[in-house]
Amino acid sequence: MKAHLLPISTVFDQLKTSEKGLSSAEARKRIEKNGKNKLVEPKRDGIFKRFLKQLSDPMIIILIVAAVISAITTTISNANLPAGEPRESLADVFIILFVVVLNSVLGVIQESKAEKAIDALKEMTAATTKVLRDGEIKHIKSEDLVVGDVIILEAGDSVPADARLIECASIKAEEAALTGESVPVNKKADPLTNNGYDDVPLGDRKNMVYMGSTIVYGRGTAVIVATGMDTEMGKIADALAMAQDEQTPLQIKLSQLSKVLTYLVIAICVFIFSFTIIRNGNFETSALLDTFMVAISLAVAAIPEGLATVVTIVLSIGVTKMSKRNAVIRKLSAVETLGCTQIICSDKTGTLTQNKMTVTEHFADDEKFLAKAMALCSDAELDTENNSVGEPTECALVDYAFKIGLPKNQLKTYAPRIGEAPFDSNRKMMSTVHNENGEIIQYTKGAPDEILNRCTTYFSGSAILPLTDEIKAQIMQENKNKADKALRVLAAAFKKHNQTPANYSPEALENNLTFVGLVGMIDPVRPEVKEAIKQCKSASIRPIMITGDHKDTAIAIAKELGIITDASQAITGADLNKISDEEFFNTISNYSVYARVQPEHKTRIVKTWKEKGMVTAMTGDGVNDAPSIKSSDIGIGMGITGTDVTKNVADMILADDNFATIVTAVKEGRRIYDNIRKAIQFLLSSNLSEVFSIFTASVLGFTILHPIHILWINLITDSLPALALGMEKSESDIMKRKPRDSKDGIFAGGLGVDLLYQGVLVSLLTLAAYFVGHIIQFNGFSGFQTQSEHGVTMAFLTMSMAEIFHSLNMRSQRGSIFKLKTQNWFLTGAMLVALVLTTLVIEVPFLREMFEFTQIGWNEYGIALGLAFLIIPIVETVKFFQRRFTKK
Repeated sequence: MKAHLLPISTVFDQLKTSEKGLSSAEARKRIEKNGKNKLVEPKRDGIFKRFLKQLSDPMIIILIVAAVISAITTTISNANLPAGEPRESLADVFIILFVVVLNSVLGVIQESKAEKAIDALKEMTAATTKVLRDGEIKHIKSEDLVVGDVIILEAGDSVPADARLIECASIKAEEAALTGESVPVNKKADPLTNNGYDDVPLGDRKNMVYMGSTIVYGRGTAVIVATGMDTEMGKIADALAMAQDEQTPLQIKLSQLSKVLTYLVIAICVFIFSFTIIRNGNFETSALLDTFMVAISLAVAAIPEGLATVVTIVLSIGVTKMSKRNAVIRKLSAVETLGCTQIICSDKTGTLTQNKMTVTEHFADDEKFLAKAMALCSDAELDTENNSVGEPTECALVDYAFKIGLPKNQLKTYAPRIGEAPFDSNRKMMSTVHNENGEIIQYTKGAPDEILNRCTTYFSGSAILPLTDEIKAQIMQENKNKADKALRVLAAAFKKHNQTPANYSPEALENNLTFVGLVGMIDPVRPEVKEAIKQCKSASIRPIMITGDHKDTAIAIAKELGIITDASQAITGADLNKISDEEFFNTISNYSVYARVQPEHKTRIVKTWKEKGMVTAMTGDGVNDAPSIKSSDIGIGMGITGTDVTKNVADMILADDNFATIVTAVKEGRRIYDNIRKAIQFLLSSNLSEVFSIFTASVLGFTILHPIHILWINLITDSLPALALGMEKSESDIMKRKPRDSKDGIFAGGLGVDLLYQGVLVSLLTLAAYFVGHIIQFNGFSGFQTQSEHGVTMAFLTMSMAEIFHSLNMRSQRGSIFKLKTQNWFLTGAMLVALVLTTLVIEVPFLREMFEFTQIGWNEYGIALGLAFLIIPIVETVKFFQRRFTKK
């Protein structure tokens, strides 16, 4: 159907709908028949393909190759043995393969969990649309729209499907994604003509709006004619399906680190293999295989296989937790950036305040006429229960009129709107034109100073009189008096027309107005914001208020919240215009409140703070806020009052529009990053201890651990506690620290030195356990050439338990674990599981045989545990001196 060429009545007939929309029952039938209003998403890999990807890791391939070579050589060796001689076991081969497969299965499960977490976030940030269902305005998910639905469009909305306009009040749509047209297109509701051609080109269909475009100005209604893959955007959906998975800066750095480690490990393995062969001078197949397996042990020890997976899981669980606290993360990179935030630029209304505007004062000679003008010149409405619905400020005006006996519904019937110039943040006003019993009258409301500039007369209650300088001064004094009380002040004016205006542009309407009066309304501060501002300051984060309100109002609210202490810390947009970029760069630190700002001022403020090297967050809700949100380090969209445009460019969405939620998100971001660093430190120090132990043993000429031992430690002893560390609660001083430098690398803040000495420490304890076991087995030291089964068993037990105990140290990089006020039950559980499994491997006979251990006495078991436990007091002692040094 070419809806753009047909009268709207014909479109309704063909779609079997009306201007009142569909019923919920009919909508359900249509969605069952035609499916969701969604574009086809890229097909995800199946379970088997994901499993193969896990096996494709270079280190995993080396392990599999090693196992295969070992199996072949062992089989050949056994075949050449005389009858009756004991055959060499293939247990190590099966164990290696089992651990490899188990590790890959766990990787697939963890990857699936991470995907589900991201899908849940997408569900939370799903776009919604205002639609007429059952004759009422409802907010529903855009994917639940069907052909025939009547949708309500306003400036800032994303168009959810292809639709034919029914009503159009100065609508302009941005359609660059479809047509390449960079300038917003003026729309109209009238049917088009094809002028003898087969059809009208897509870019010229002025009465249509399309999925993927946005409304940048005006308002209107439209009926949906195509959804999902049937839309114009659906025809090019293949191009949209090529989006790549996002990686955070930390994940990218870890990928780079993994590559460096891989090359380093290969070099060390080649060195150890060559060194051992040359030193022993034995080139027999069995000797070569044994040496090869030692090199493989080193490779397994050096690569932290679970690191990338742990980071992904901690991030995904963290952002899911944040979403439950009303901070919905749209981009994973925002989690890292939150911990670096130094500046938070916030709107006032609804974010710092409760967003429950109520008119408390007025100034007019005729209050009823003032209330009538304010209510008619607004887009808020009364529902069936006389509750106002719409933008909070406009709701306050409609409620005000209702309280003095002027319901908006009755006013609309008496004086229907016939034209308008919608609100614009640059003009700071809006105008509506009405037909009141044949008389054409215009009402205009907006910022008092802007309204007064366009007035030439005022209404005295009974007559229209000249607006003298004396009257103007009186009005402005009233405005200031109300603003000093932290009231938001709006002015109303009107103008009578001899005939219906031919032009509804602001330039044509908003001049020679008659002033009616002022209303003052209050939006109380959110009680939780005061504490959030205190937390910001203790965390060296500077809160900045940016508002379109009067300077006096902004100063009063900012002082109440503790953002500023003096009026000199506030500046208006007009004053900002007089300051050069160089001067503003030098003086920006003087200002924490910006009043009467334009959208371009917000962008300038953000860019200047960024030029000073500060990581800046910016909140916004309107179409014009999108540039500043996009230019900030963390763009924050409002979930309640925010437009689709701002939500789409935001990194984070506040489901409750609350400033305190931003501070909570910063704290959570810091916690997540802290925990990831703890997991990194734990895993890398553990792997370093394994590398150092095997390298030292190889150089000295004995085997301390086999590949299957290292695999077991990496899978059980390392991975479980590392994941549990990701669940660690925030430390008590987390919001008393300065923000992390965004340029810091993975090993910043002494983490590199910490993991180095801790890795060496665990290795020394492990080597000590081996030598104790060697001495106990042989009643003395018999040289490196004599392999000790007791030593290997004790070394395995000590390394496993030392790493388990060391995970407790990692609960805080610098703080004492004995002073932590919280419990990590995940870590406690992971430690118990690792302890039980490690003990079973050593104590259960058939497992002990498979892992090539020997039974050790309780004295040896106790010594191994004692050596392992030493990691706690030693690290605690080092932390003590580190804290003392830091204080000095």
